[in-house]
Amino acid sequence: MNSAQDISLLNLALGYLIIIIPIAVFAYYKTGLVKDTIIAFVRMTIQLFLVGLYLKYVFAWNYWWLNLIWGLLMIIAATITIGRRSNMKKSIFIVPIFLSILFSMIIVDGYFLGIVIRLENLFSAMYFIPITGMILGNCLRSNVIALSSFYKNLNKERTMYRFLIANGATREEALMPFMREALRLSFNPTIANTAVIGLISLPGMMTGQLLGGSSPDVAIKYQIMLVITIFVASLVTVFLSIKIVNLFVFDKFHRLKASLFNF
Repeated sequence: MNSAQDISLLNLALGYLIIIIPIAVFAYYKTGLVKDTIIAFVRMTIQLFLVGLYLKYVFAWNYWWLNLIWGLLMIIAATITIGRRSNMKKSIFIVPIFLSILFSMIIVDGYFLGIVIRLENLFSAMYFIPITGMILGNCLRSNVIALSSFYKNLNKERTMYRFLIANGATREEALMPFMREALRLSFNPTIANTAVIGLISLPGMMTGQLLGGSSPDVAIKYQIMLVITIFVASLVTVFLSIKIVNLFVFDKFHRLKASLFNF
């Protein structure tokens, strides 16, 4: 099968014109999103071109330690993004979130690359970097929703939480309703999207492999495993993040330190 047809810089520039549609809608309804949209797409373009330039050399060299450093940098970037979007103070939460993501990536990447694909070199740039990047990118949304939901609801319903504690519930038992709601809000959209993959949508990795010349059979197998690993990595990261963060946000009387959040 042939690889995907290249897009010239002129045609790429023409492709940007379609962004005028959402910008016009945002401007008409005065949403305040025009500036953010423009900045986001400019940043995305610059970042992708820089990454593309960098990855040319990384793929050519394929040093395991360099690939590992790149993976750690992606984890750090994801950690900072989750903390900022979840309205948490970085000084308290950056380490717990980083450790949660790191542990999740070790488990999921190790299982996917080492057991399922059976790579001789787990840090092969061709597999390790894009797969880790896709997993991290998809974990972001679940983590932001779960962390925001858990601590905002806990702060809002602190009377109910204290009532449960006062009536003999352990902190784990008192936090159960908030964890349940955070998991539902975070993973309901993912489960719904998973149920219609192949019926309504073709996921990014499968589309990319097909455009790159892979056979549909191979693309499907990789996509199935990627969907599974993203789901597992998101759940492990959410669960560990909340559990570890909880070690620092309650005082000795089991009261939430609301000052640690930007509610």
